[in-house]
Formats: sequence, structure tokens, C-alpha cells
Amino acid sequence: MAHEENKAFLRRVPLFSGLTEPQLENLAGGSARRSYPKGRTIVAEGEPSQSMYILLAGRAKVQRSDSEGKEVILAVLSSGEFFGEMSLIDDAPRSASVITLEPCEFMAVSKEAFKAMLVQSPEVTMAVMRGLVRRLREADKKIETLALLDVYGRVARVLLDFSELVGSERIVKNKLPRQEIAKMIGASREMVSRVMKGLEIDGYIVPMPEGKLVLRERS
Repeated sequence: MAHEENKAFLRRVPLFSGLTEPQLENLAGGSARRSYPKGRTIVAEGEPSQSMYILLAGRAKVQRSDSEGKEVILAVLSSGEFFGEMSLIDDAPRSASVITLEPCEFMAVSKEAFKAMLVQSPEVTMAVMRGLVRRLREADKKIETLALLDVYGRVARVLLDFSELVGSERIVKNKLPRQEIAKMIGASREMVSRVMKGLEIDGYIVPMPEGKLVLRERS
């Protein structure tokens, strides 16, 4: 029963849309569905890698920390995204930690099943490559933001990146804690709070229930 459920979940993942039924069968045999509560570390920076993960539901953050415990958030993952494939490709330790921001459902794919899939399916290999290129471009964009924009600009960029167009309005649907924004842009929580308050006073952001924000262009 679990095997068939795994196949059903994997079939809905865009990354695996090009797999044949036998290929999907093999992949399901090397996969396991896992559930984690909010605040759980799924993979830890520096540990050996044995699986890649597909996020089926929920949100998780990718972060790194230094020897003094200072943390930087590299990305926030949502449903349909995957992680952990880099370490499976180069056999290096995990380059970052992934921690759930809310209750999450994952599909874990073993190293053996992942590598077999790459050999069997050029379509999946190209999809993984596109994912790696997208992350490289996002890293370049983040470096540019940190180097060229002031704190106001960095906060505004984060809000725009996390927003989506709903009708004629641009809305940040998921609550973004000030501390999380601070870790994304390399600033203090206090500075982010001041910037957010200033953007609200100037009419650029309008707080809504449940932590949502409406982004506006001041006329």
C-alpha cells in the first residue's frame, strides 16, 4: 500500500513528469514519505548525504550558520520544490541546513534511486540541471542585492520576491517574521522593524489579517 501511495505522490511531482511507468516504479521503491512538525531540521549543514527531498506540502527555509551561531537564510522552499540533490551528485557533505517553517510533508528519495533515475531519464537530468542553474541565478541576484541596495531596498526586494499577483493587487500571503527577513538580508531585526514601519507609514505596505501584506505603489 505504501509503495502505491509513493507512486501516486511522485507522479504529481513536476520533476518526475517525464518518467515512464517502470521508471516510476523503481523510484517509488527507493522513496519514503515523511511528515515533520514546524521547527524540525530535515538536513543539517556538514552531515553526509543519503537522500534528496521533494517538498509535498508546507514551507521550509534553507540556511547556513557560522562558528558564532550567526544564521543567514538562503532561500524559502514551497510545495513542489526539491533539495539535497547537490550532495548526491558530488558526494560532498550538506552545504546548508533545511528547517521547516510549518508542518511539512516530504518525499525522501535514496541516493541509489536518485542516481539510477538520472541514468535512466535524460528529461529528469535536464530538470535537475535547470534547478541548479536557477539556484545559481538566484544566488547571483542575492549577491547583487546585498552589494548594491541599502536596507530599505533589500527589504523591498524580499517583499516583492515573496509576493504574488492576486487580481490587481500584489500580496504577500505567508507571514514573514521580521527576524526571518533580517537573516535573509544581513541586517538586524530592529532595523528591519524600522524599515517595515516606514514602508507602512509611507503607504507602500498595508497589513492584513493573519500576517498578510498588500504591496502598493504610492501615487
